[in-house]
Amino acid sequence: MTQRTEESSGTGTGAGTVHGTVAEGFEAVREEFTAVVAGQRPDYEGQLCAYVHGRRVVDLWAGPDTGADTLYGVFSSTKGAAHLVVALLVQDGILDLDREVAHYWPEFAAEGKGAVTLRQLVTHRAGLVGLDAGFTEAELADDRIIAERLAGQRPYWRPDAAFGYHALVIGALTGEVVRRATGRTLQEVYEERVRAPYGLDFFLGLPEEHEPRFRSVQPMVPTPEEQAVLDAAPTGPHTLTSIAFNAHVPDPGELVDHANSRTVRAKGPASAGGVASARGLAGMYAAAVSEVDGRPPLLKPDMVAEVGQIHSIGLDLVMRAPKAYGLGFQATAENWYPFLGAGAFGHSGAGGAQAFADPRSGLGYGYTRRRMAFPGGAAPENARLVKAVHAAALTR
Repeated sequence: MTQRTEESSGTGTGAGTVHGTVAEGFEAVREEFTAVVAGQRPDYEGQLCAYVHGRRVVDLWAGPDTGADTLYGVFSSTKGAAHLVVALLVQDGILDLDREVAHYWPEFAAEGKGAVTLRQLVTHRAGLVGLDAGFTEAELADDRIIAERLAGQRPYWRPDAAFGYHALVIGALTGEVVRRATGRTLQEVYEERVRAPYGLDFFLGLPEEHEPRFRSVQPMVPTPEEQAVLDAAPTGPHTLTSIAFNAHVPDPGELVDHANSRTVRAKGPASAGGVASARGLAGMYAAAVSEVDGRPPLLKPDMVAEVGQIHSIGLDLVMRAPKAYGLGFQATAENWYPFLGAGAFGHSGAGGAQAFADPRSGLGYGYTRRRMAFPGGAAPENARLVKAVHAAALTR
């Protein structure tokens, strides 16, 4: 799967008025968001939300036809919701991280995968990043089909010998374990245990009635200098990177088309098919670690520490860069923002979304934008926004 770009028409000249509210003590966050918006293209649309100790303290948005409840495709930020489900089931004793995946899903044992544990799978150590023959676009919308086809695939490295980002398949793989263990899909468990109780605008499967709230993803518009960087990236149809992003098939499709497909939004594939607002992203991570509206945190302290503990760090064989992962989540401080507390966990998305919890400061953070940001992954403006939010949170 590739990323479509459009020709740049110039640098940002101001994207419009900032709307929303901030709590007392977070005025500097509004100022920073206003400065970020002013530096974007005129068609910028984005949202920023943050909770501290379960209280919403930042709720801002900007852009034409954008509101606090506008929904965007959040790509791999979806993986945070998927692995919160896994964490809840581990906490309940339904799943055991150190059990073999084949204990729950016998067919998975084919081609030398019988010893792979659930812990190795969720920390991107299983080596099952894609399929030799690749997937069709229709197959990538359906986690059950992805899992069925991957069960017979030989790993691309010896499991646990290294790690690499299972970009388009990890949610289907862990989702199949959830289905075998509970008799319910990961999406169903998420809806019942997480989204519905908190009224979160973060969907793994967007109901038809919410479609008018969705704003289609727009492709990246790189400058000539940025395009040169993209063009210089290593390519090749048989690399681990190409296989992991399904770019080795004759017509791999575009990332923006994946998010903009109604079929994908309806089924909510758990690797990259989620739809959310910044409120939804931040609210989920707030609920994971803090009391919200009188409800206890979803995760107990021991589980919070477990999911945020680094399990894989060093060279990611797929991303070809240093990365760090906890249990299904990115290690947010090590990957992005070193000023955050140890054990911060979350997940960015290819369109520019960022979302995480920093348990030590009680921070739940969410950011979305409509147009894909250069160079992909968490949009660069997040560094400024996270720093401002975190600094204010430390004074609470």
